[in-house]
Amino acid sequence: MSQLFELPPLPYAFNALEPAIDALTMEIHHDKHHAAYVANLNKALESQPELQGKSIEALLKGLDAIPEAVRTAIRNNGGGHANHSLYWDILTPGGSKSPNGPFEKTLLAEFGTLDKFNELFSNAGLTRFGSGWAWLVVDPVKKLKVYSTANQDSPLSQDYTPILCMDVWEHAYYLKYQNRRADYIKAFMGVVNWDVVSQLYEKAIH
Repeated sequence: MSQLFELPPLPYAFNALEPAIDALTMEIHHDKHHAAYVANLNKALESQPELQGKSIEALLKGLDAIPEAVRTAIRNNGGGHANHSLYWDILTPGGSKSPNGPFEKTLLAEFGTLDKFNELFSNAGLTRFGSGWAWLVVDPVKKLKVYSTANQDSPLSQDYTPILCMDVWEHAYYLKYQNRRADYIKAFMGVVNWDVVSQLYEKAIH
């Protein structure tokens, strides 16, 4: 069958985020982990022609309507694909300094300061037990919300629009940081592409 979903290319070199995230971690994370989610998602869709051609957003928002035989596979692997696709996009070499535009105004109104937001978001990742993600999302009434999900669960399945994510699975940091998740989180916050997050916010509220 033709490829239903494809692994998106990494938008920078494997070593571009060093020293925050090392090249080997990036290579394995993108070329092995993310690629496996895409392959397993496509495999799950092989027996479901009525689902083929749907966007990843449509699949994850409509999990309840997906046949039970493939629902878990699509939830896990579809979530893994969507989550990682966003993860690569909201990182940039050296980071971008701060939020801007309408997003900056909303963020400061909601959380007070960027430092306070960073603390709250970082804590969502630090306190996620086991594997999962920390998120900043836009909820159905256009409010910002920080929370975390387990495994590869996607905010899309809860009617949220994700605009910033942080992978806290051990495969995202263990080669460099071992069990020091807090050190990885601090480094991660230094390579966030706030320009992209700001753009995603504006798209989500319109």
